[in-house]
Amino acid sequence: MPGKRSFEQQLAALDEVRHLTPEAAVEPLRKALTHRNNYIVGKAADLTAKFRLVQLLPELLAAFDRFFTDPLKTDPQCWAKNALSRALAALGCQDVDVFLRGMRHFQPEPVWGGSEDTAGTLRGTCVLALVQCRSLPETELLRCLMELLVDKDKSVRVETARAIEQVGSSSAALLLRLRVILASDEPEVLGTCYGGILRIEGASAMTWIARFLAGADETAAEAAWAIADQRSAPAFTVLRERFAVERDAWFRSVLLSAIALTRQQEALDFLFQLIRTEPLNAEAAVTALVESKPSPEVLKQVEELVRDNPRLARIFEGRQKGHA
Repeated sequence: MPGKRSFEQQLAALDEVRHLTPEAAVEPLRKALTHRNNYIVGKAADLTAKFRLVQLLPELLAAFDRFFTDPLKTDPQCWAKNALSRALAALGCQDVDVFLRGMRHFQPEPVWGGSEDTAGTLRGTCVLALVQCRSLPETELLRCLMELLVDKDKSVRVETARAIEQVGSSSAALLLRLRVILASDEPEVLGTCYGGILRIEGASAMTWIARFLAGADETAAEAAWAIADQRSAPAFTVLRERFAVERDAWFRSVLLSAIALTRQQEALDFLFQLIRTEPLNAEAAVTALVESKPSPEVLKQVEELVRDNPRLARIFEGRQKGHA
């Protein structure tokens, strides 16, 4: 089977390239990027990015273009295009049209009972890469990104929200707010939007995000994590106020976990007090503290608080083992 041996030899040769200096890797990778096999080209593209070989940008671009021709045959699963787009982005390619092409590519491939688009990862990579293209005006950039906020692939919608956040302007924040208001999406997507809004607007957006805690569902949990990620006193205040009126047991535990993740001393004191005085909330407070991966000093304080309570001591020990 000479073809198989040739393929295996090519892969072995690429593995050897990993151990070369960047200078010595240039020519082997230049050659590998012209290979017909999409898997080999993908491996070569990853190595090109690893070695930061900007001089191979023309070869990367030529290969990227080549695998759009009869893609079901030349690049099943988008292995080559995925790796090539990552490499182009990593090496600072500024060609807007290249990333727009990848961003708009769909590749339905046959699966049992129908077909499945395999280009979601490619679109997500190109969406993020488009943000780094300095020649694209912000208005046009946001117009392009907006298209992918309704992509059928959840991962693409998530990457698009992240890309919009990277734009970092008030217009970008407003676009994320609009996406949240329209709702009807996976919690992970809306959670990415919540986080993006808070990172762009800061504490001024906290009250607006807090309104979404009222749902006490998975989407509300994403809002709680986004608020907690601010790691600020206002974040703790918002979460504590919601906890005070929340009646859903599951969401109360989510709020306690988010409170622990704010890393505020006030938050720690609040959770310590629950352990001391509120038996109904003590177990969730212990769990929240341990799962927040606190400092050894905080763990020691929790251990001391539960020492005389066998039930809480067992929970503390069990949670610690689960996160060892």
